[in-house]
Amino acid sequence: MRAIGIDVGGTFTDLVAIDAAGRTVFAKSLSTPKDQSIGVMAGLEELARRLGLELGGMLAQTQRLVHGTTVATNALLERKGARVALLTTEGHRDILEMREGLKPNRYDLRTPPPESLAPRELRFGVRERLKANGEVLIPLDQDSLGEAIGAIKTSGATSVAICFLHSYRNPAHEIAARERLMRELPDVSVSCSSDVLPQIKEYERVSTTVVNAYVEPVVRHYLERLERRLIEAGLKGALFIVLSHGGMAPVEEAARLAAATVLSGPAGGMSGCRRCAAMLAMPDLVAFDMGGRVTLSADGGLAGERIALRSLDIASLAAGGGSIASVDAGGIFRVGPESAGAVPGPAAYGQGGTAATVTDANVVLGYLDAKAFMGGKRPLDVRAAEAAIDRVAATLNITRIEAAAGIFRLVNLKMADGIRLMTVRRGVDPRRFALLSFGGAAGLHAVELARELELTRIIVPTTASVLSAWGMLTSDLRYEQSRTHFESGARTTAGEIRDMFAELETRATNRLRSWFDSKIAVERSAEMRYGEQIFEIDVPLDGIDLNSPTLIADIEQRFHIRHEELYTYASRDQEVVFVNARVAAIGGVAVGEPEAGAVPSSAPGVPRSRRQAFFGAWREVDVFAFSDLKPGDRLSGPAIIEAETTTVLINEGDQLSVNALGWLDIRVSRPRPA
Repeated sequence: MRAIGIDVGGTFTDLVAIDAAGRTVFAKSLSTPKDQSIGVMAGLEELARRLGLELGGMLAQTQRLVHGTTVATNALLERKGARVALLTTEGHRDILEMREGLKPNRYDLRTPPPESLAPRELRFGVRERLKANGEVLIPLDQDSLGEAIGAIKTSGATSVAICFLHSYRNPAHEIAARERLMRELPDVSVSCSSDVLPQIKEYERVSTTVVNAYVEPVVRHYLERLERRLIEAGLKGALFIVLSHGGMAPVEEAARLAAATVLSGPAGGMSGCRRCAAMLAMPDLVAFDMGGRVTLSADGGLAGERIALRSLDIASLAAGGGSIASVDAGGIFRVGPESAGAVPGPAAYGQGGTAATVTDANVVLGYLDAKAFMGGKRPLDVRAAEAAIDRVAATLNITRIEAAAGIFRLVNLKMADGIRLMTVRRGVDPRRFALLSFGGAAGLHAVELARELELTRIIVPTTASVLSAWGMLTSDLRYEQSRTHFESGARTTAGEIRDMFAELETRATNRLRSWFDSKIAVERSAEMRYGEQIFEIDVPLDGIDLNSPTLIADIEQRFHIRHEELYTYASRDQEVVFVNARVAAIGGVAVGEPEAGAVPSSAPGVPRSRRQAFFGAWREVDVFAFSDLKPGDRLSGPAIIEAETTTVLINEGDQLSVNALGWLDIRVSRPRPA
């Protein structure tokens, strides 16, 4: 049986097939932003061709197809989601505008707040009220609800978010409102906060629910259409969607919790990186994927919207091969954040693009072989790339090569700053890490990026150009349940904690069991804070004995240790507050082991050609085929290593060896002089 991973990126859709023996075949197709399923099906056709099969035959042999999608991401960024109405407790309709009383830059007095996904005229207060403990203070008023539903009916809204005060404690009013909405407006999608994010903090809950309502119809339509096309084409196995926390879920669950797919593709990349770290026995890796996609920031938001669902902590720089180089009105030379995307793409793609991009600079500098791009199936237009770079050069009154080298340097500096943001600013020294380079364009920049960060080692897997799709096949099925328990440790009993986790575990495992019939593991965690703090941290509770007589103290000690790991200090004399308990039920999937490497080579690889490339000056350098390099091969830079879907540069003084897996292991020479 076979498993297939599919990652839709801004320019290319990556596909990987792995069989039970670990044999791996991958392919790429152009992404089709207007309908991602077109690019997916085209990629599957190409993958089947490479396997020597018809599409139907390949899909019939496929047990599991795992997909990462940017449909929700694009809907938010482009403001092309549903028309959303909000039902909330009377007097609370403006919480989306009020937020938490904060803004990203408190000293910026001019930037207007983001436009709400649910305009004020589509936000309706309903007379009802629960106490903080979930008891009913004011029953749900059916006349008030009926008036709101009548207004929604004439508003043209296609999706409704319901978020009543304290519904995380008692969802009865939300459930009743949803049932009436579905009876009277059966064609309207409905998202309830008690279903999407049943936990404390009103703004986070209402914002996340509105985001879910905004993207759910778009995501559901896409996933159901794709699933239908796959079944019609012969798929016999299951289709799973990667979620933002790195786990995967079936189509219906991903559509229900559509806001959890915003980080879908990059989450697959992180799964792949974890798999690489395990295979290399190297836990300290900085994962570097050069791509144009925009993802969730570390604070759980996208396009100005707060999304409080659990997600991997990934920084995005909007720095990819399609990033556009420009000169602003003040004469400042910049690269990104604007991107040429898949359509029209870089000028070198020959699809009508005229803006100078990072890809165009790499063509002009000789790093990319225009005739061999994508295995020769998609040759690049050198003259178009040169013309695009020339326009930038003329604006700056510099030469073509100076402009191209400047673009290359600027994008490297931008990416280095992004890695510093995720490491140095958090108290982590990146110099003790190795750089794991993946993505089709990353190998062109990895060595200079590492040198900028003073890293001395780079790993490039054979699956580097499709690592996100490959990583999706290592993702586990995952279903999470959470419950708010806002109380200090001193006022909480061990029995309350045990009962709460037991209830969450039962609910999570029962739900996962409906998708998965094998062994299920359970992860427990708690979101906790010191009494005077306004933010929580996630504390893993693996290995905690729930029957221990010192359970509360054990959990508090875990919090102190985690706080110290994150912020270098712990205040053990301060009150510790429990906020949310969480249980994840996990269904582990089988992963084919990689094929054994070839017999170590006793001689360095033989270059397949030589060509002119710019390494500070024009040099004629050796060009090696990635597939020709065998375990044990060694070579020195400058050199270029090419595969069908990626290119890797190594500079003067850099040393490359091929490890037992056939992966490139690059030792970077001393840092660039200041």
